[in-house]
Amino acid sequence: MPHMLIGYARISTHEQTLALQQDALEKAGCEKIFTDRVSGSKAETKGLTESLSYLREGDTLVVWRLDRLGRSLRHLIDTITELNARGVGFKSLTENIDTTTSGGKLVFHIFGALAEFEREIIRERTQAGLESARSRGKVGGRPKALTPKQVQILRNMANDPSLAVSDICKTLGIGRTTFYRYVKSGGRE
Repeated sequence: MPHMLIGYARISTHEQTLALQQDALEKAGCEKIFTDRVSGSKAETKGLTESLSYLREGDTLVVWRLDRLGRSLRHLIDTITELNARGVGFKSLTENIDTTTSGGKLVFHIFGALAEFEREIIRERTQAGLESARSRGKVGGRPKALTPKQVQILRNMANDPSLAVSDICKTLGIGRTTFYRYVKSGGRE
């Protein structure tokens, strides 16, 4: 089966027509074009999902401009990395990027390296922030649900067979999971 150029076009509600993108994709030789009309930030991209599942190894996904494919740099890189892993090429007409060429592959290796660099910086900042907080005596993570005094009260109440678990939980303002975590009896209902 011959390899195909598959087009993908997307417009938001403030853009009037898909015609500009569709014309450019047809001129570039796309045999099939999938489209999306996206409104709002909760993007429903059925056309993109269909185009990605339609592509076969050796095919190339073509877009008019990079921002038509990805909602963010991270999404763009992830999508193209996934295509690459499946043996599918990618072309953006406006930016003149083509991952089926060595130059186009290089561009996306650079994009990928930048995204990894950004993730590493975020990770380092998070670690530095946690270490700084610990050095000032603060501990990261979720605060304990109960103070040591409340834990003692809970255990005393739990040992009283006349009290129901639900009443103890209501009195202390905790859930059953928290109750059993502190009591660790597992047997009382």
